[in-house]
Amino acid sequence: MAILEQQTSQQLIELENKYGAHNYHPLPVVLSRGEGVYVWDVDGKQYYDFLSAYSAVNQGHCHPKIVNAMVQQAQTLTLTSRAFHNDMLGKYEKFACEFFGFDKLLPMNTGAEAVETALKLCRKWAYEVKGIDENKAEIIVCENNFHGRTTTIISFSNDPVARQNFGPYTNGFIKIEYDNLEALELTLKSNPNVGGFLVEPIQGEAGVYVPSENYLAKAKSLCETYNVLFIADEVQTGIARTGKLLAVNHENVIPDILVLGKAISGGVYPVSAVLANDAIMNVIKPGNHGSTFGGNPVAAAVAIAALEVVRDEKLAENAEILGNLFRFELNKYIDTSSIASLVRGKGLLNAILINDDEDSDRAWNICLALRDNGLLAKPTHGNIIRFAPPLVMDKEQLLDCVSIIIKTLKQFEN
Repeated sequence: MAILEQQTSQQLIELENKYGAHNYHPLPVVLSRGEGVYVWDVDGKQYYDFLSAYSAVNQGHCHPKIVNAMVQQAQTLTLTSRAFHNDMLGKYEKFACEFFGFDKLLPMNTGAEAVETALKLCRKWAYEVKGIDENKAEIIVCENNFHGRTTTIISFSNDPVARQNFGPYTNGFIKIEYDNLEALELTLKSNPNVGGFLVEPIQGEAGVYVPSENYLAKAKSLCETYNVLFIADEVQTGIARTGKLLAVNHENVIPDILVLGKAISGGVYPVSAVLANDAIMNVIKPGNHGSTFGGNPVAAAVAIAALEVVRDEKLAENAEILGNLFRFELNKYIDTSSIASLVRGKGLLNAILINDDEDSDRAWNICLALRDNGLLAKPTHGNIIRFAPPLVMDKEQLLDCVSIIIKTLKQFEN
């Protein structure tokens, strides 16, 4: 096969625009290589990655241990489907269950698939264990949530772009205000058909919104009181991102159902998982749920290696230390800034609030300037910029990034 001639960034962007569906609005940069905390574009320019593929690349780009696990397994056995056993799946399930402290794991591929799996699991438990009448079970969700974009998930989304012209929507969900225990208790008290409460420990897509102290612990207690499953969507916040292995660990909460994705593979392969104890997971029987690729040998090998990296390289501890440093340094600047009013987050999941409305393009323009200055980030909700670098970053690199961010923000001061 002839070697394709090297193409410019603009030519590659035009190829995507012509032949790809327009379901994303990427920052105009074309990346061709990554290593650790860095990525390089097709022209060879180096950048700090401050998004980590929405926290999928917590272990850094192309971590050699994870890549080697993938390559070695791919050269041995890639896929059997679940029609047969394979020699990696049980090892992965045991490793992950012991790693996170659950009895059983149901393997899937993407975060949205894992959320859908958790919803089905919750409903089946509600009917067969809690005793709710068939087709009456409801699940409480939070306003401004982001759990994916499947038909069911957008049915309880607030995002008009994700929802408009995709109806009819799926019933069975009650929306309440995030970080509002009174609303949760009132809903639980007034509705005996609630089977579960689905919540992000930190609302990432909403702008890295961190709830009040003890919100999660008190919400879990309310769920226990009313015999309702507490479902933690840790697809973005899990795997050491917030300074603990899981974000719920900050409040010593053990969810009834745990949803994981993204960094469970270190970003090298699509892997997601739902974990629960036997009393819940045993309602799933053959034929109830599945996936051709879920639990494949490559995914199993990759996930084990990715979790070992998190443990062995103490990435949660590093995220905690560097996150505190990041917010401390940025707050010193924000105290005298006219362009930014707030930095918030936990660990290395953070965001700054730009002094403008959501319809403004200022945050987008700041991200373009950050790109020009060697750092890649992306706005969310118009006037919020999310910062989530790989957790393998060191102090010197972080302080260099803080300098780039402050330098760039100063370009936009009034």
